[in-house]
This record gives sequence, C-alpha cells and structure tokens, in this order.
Amino acid sequence: MNVKPEPATAEWGPFERPLFEDPGARALSRVGVVDVGSNSVRLVVFDGAARSPAYFYNEKIMCALGAGLSESGILNPKGRIRALAALRRFQRLATGMGLPPLSVVATAAVRDARDGPDFCAEVLRETGMKIWVIDGREEARLSAQGVLLGWPGSYGLVCDIGGSSMELAELQDGRVGKRVTSSLGPLKLRELPGGRKGRKAHIKQVITELSNQMGPQQDRLFLVGGSWRAIARIDMERRGYPLKVLHEYRMTAQSVRDTLKYIEKNDIEELRQACGLSLARMSLVPYAVDVLTRLVRTFKPRDIAVSSYGIREGLLYEQMPQRLRNRDPLIESCRFAEAKDARMPGFGKTLYQFVSPLFKSGPDSTKRLIKAACLLHDVSWRAHPDFRAEVCFDNATRANLGGLKHSERIFLGLALLHRYRNKRQGKQYEHLFDLLDEKGRKQAEILGKAMRFGAMLMVSKDGDIGTLKWHPRKKELRLILPKLAEPLFGEVAKSRLQALVQSLDATVTVTIKD
Repeated sequence: MNVKPEPATAEWGPFERPLFEDPGARALSRVGVVDVGSNSVRLVVFDGAARSPAYFYNEKIMCALGAGLSESGILNPKGRIRALAALRRFQRLATGMGLPPLSVVATAAVRDARDGPDFCAEVLRETGMKIWVIDGREEARLSAQGVLLGWPGSYGLVCDIGGSSMELAELQDGRVGKRVTSSLGPLKLRELPGGRKGRKAHIKQVITELSNQMGPQQDRLFLVGGSWRAIARIDMERRGYPLKVLHEYRMTAQSVRDTLKYIEKNDIEELRQACGLSLARMSLVPYAVDVLTRLVRTFKPRDIAVSSYGIREGLLYEQMPQRLRNRDPLIESCRFAEAKDARMPGFGKTLYQFVSPLFKSGPDSTKRLIKAACLLHDVSWRAHPDFRAEVCFDNATRANLGGLKHSERIFLGLALLHRYRNKRQGKQYEHLFDLLDEKGRKQAEILGKAMRFGAMLMVSKDGDIGTLKWHPRKKELRLILPKLAEPLFGEVAKSRLQALVQSLDATVTVTIKD
C-alpha cells in the first residue's frame, strides 16, 4: 500500500463538518459525494429526507483508473486524464448547484498505485478537492453501513466488488462485525495469467482464505457494486422479470448458476444491448460471475439481495445519530414527500387513523405499508386526472424508497392506483401485478378504495372526518360521521363508499352523530 489511508471517522471524515447537528432533523441539505473507484468516478448529490436521502444528482464516468495496475504498479495514464477531467466537471457542477465543498473518497486503485499520492496532489492542485483514501477494511465497513441505510436491522454478509478489490463485511443486529478485503476485482482478475482455469483456481484459493477469516455466513448475501448489478440485470433478462428495479432484487444460488450458463451460451454483444449495459461494464461481467459463483458455493447464503446503496450512503450513515438511524427510511421518505408535494400536508396521518380499523389484525409489515400509502395518497395531484392512477403506480414501484421488497412496491403501487381508480384491469402495468399474491392484491385494492373514500372528507389536516368500524366475521362495515362532515357525504362520496363495501363483500350502515 503506497498511499496512507485516512480514516473516514477522523473528525467529520471526508465531509469535514457535521451533517446532522440536529438529531430531530427530518430533512438533509444537499451534500455531494464523489467516489473515485478503480473502474469509475461517480458524483452523487443527496437531498430529501434525512433518513432516506434521495439522489438529487447522479453521474458516473468510466475512467478505468485501475486498468493495468497489477503489471505497471501505477494508475492507468489515460484513466488519470479522464478521472481528472471528471473531477473538474464535478467541481464545476457543484459550484453551479451552490453546494458546500464536495467530499471525495478513493479506494483500491488510488491506495495501491505508486503514483496515488501524486494523483491526489494533482487533484488538490487543479480542483482544490482533497481526496480521502480509505483502506479495504474501512471500505468494507462503509459499504455495510450503506446497506444498513436501506435495510435497517439487516443481518448477513455484505460483498462489495469494485474494479480492483472485493470486500466482505458481516452484519449482525444492525451492526458491522468482521471485515476482510481482497484483490478479487475484475480489473485485476483480467490481468491474471493462466486463462480461465488459472483464474478460477486463484478465486477459489482467495475465497477459501476469506471464508476461514469470516467463519460461517449462511444468512443473506448482500451484493454491492456495479459488476453485481450488471449480473442482476442479466438475471432479470433471463427470467423475463418485469420490474426493472435493482435495489432489493433477489436471486438464489440456482439462479446464479443458471445465469452463468445463460451468459456462456448467448452472444455477449446482443446480451449487453438487451440489458442496457455499457461496453466497459459488460467486459468485466465474466470475471465477476466467476467470483460470485465461488462466493455462493463457499458461503451457501440463504438468499441473495442486490443493494444499490454502498460506500457513498455508508458515509452518510456514519454521521447519523442513533435517533435518526432508528427511524424507518420508508416512512421518513413518504413524510418528506407529503410535506413537499401534498395539497394538505399532515392529512396522511388522519387518513391512516381513518382506514386502520380495516386492517387491525394485519402484521406490522403491512401496517407500515398502509401508513406509507396514506402519506403518499395526494402527492401526485399535479398529474393529469386521466393518468393520475398510472403515475401513482409508477412512482411507488420505481421511486428511490428504502426498506421495500419488490412485492411491497407492488402493494404500495396498487393501493395508490386504486386511490384514483376503482378498476386495475387493462392497465399498462398489469404484467407487474403477479409479483404480489392474490391476498396482497385484494388488500391493496381495499386500502386504495378506503383512501379514495376518505379523501372525500379532506377539509383540514387533522379534523374529525369520522370513524370506520369493521366486523370481518359478520362482514359489516359501519361509518360514523360527525355532523360537521355530513355536507361532505354527497353523491360521489356515497358512490366511493359503495365501491369499498363491494370490495369488502360487506354491508354498510351510516350514522351521523351530533
């Protein structure tokens, strides 16, 4: 190692300032992070909910800084030029956005190269940006914390693959445990002698050593890094998987094996185009597949999940006070959306209390989705009325929302679709509905129609809009309305109540109380 890594925990790490001075804060002021990796240089500007930051800006430039590093010992000269140009561009963008100074971190290529210090000095001289070089174990820790940002309380094994290195980190009880680093990055594997046979033997040896250090890890395997996401895209293509959202995409050991065979028997260029992958990324996939195959064979994970969150998100999580970490990222992002975009911010809480009696026997996992739907029920009102249902579904299923399985995205999307439309048949997203079981689809429909009716009573954020009482065994629904709400219970409201009753297969009585 030729560049002495600087721990990101020193003072305020690469931010050099506190990001969350107020532990009660709900919003995050825009902050830009640059990740100088072996394969790419990426700028991400975070904004939005403090616990679930959104991507205000996201740009990646493929530089291949680490190409040829194993043989030459120095950064790829052409990659250096591209990386410096990328950093100049990012600095100019940050100035235009009015951002505070960018926080820049570098990983394997810069820390391993003889000219790493010279490159850091050149960047500082040319742009004024200080590069924080982190070591492999710190990289593993920050990547694992990125997973925690999206999956609170996660447990299992996090595997972060870059161009020149691969890190493993253990998650237990929402904390990072053992960590190891290795040189199993695709750029380095590509330079190994001995062809594929020699490469696979090397991978087997290294992963066996890593396994001995980490011990048994048979829970979930979280995959972080562009090469893993490329494999996931190919797996989606092979399966004909309808929801093209990489975060929380699940694979099994068998699907990894099937995808390896799929890659081997298909034309690489045709496959690249079908999956929308760059030439640079696709060229690394065969090496990453060999690593993943051995990882799965060695650690035997219960399942495999793709994480779009990694080191950059981990840097944010690093600074979060525990009070902020304990919040639900899904609910926090929905609260932020409601505050920013709803016509009557705060009514989501009232609506949640109104519809909750219909789901009082449901699990907590369903109740948090109901709360999220109520918070989002009115954030798409600017969409044209003819397409509002579709916009709601699309936003819910594809938005940058943490803590959501794909089936839960469909539940949320369907509930919001039914918030604006009684029927879902014949819609352009119908091919996605099967990702949710029939019971879930029915619950989403009931929730959507309950919100559709409840919204008719929306006159203030916290007024008394009435009470629903549900007797599931008797299939009886009772609506108790305050006298002040009676004028709101007009023809359209009655029609929407009947639609809800029909979905419940119930009878209804309405009582007006003085």
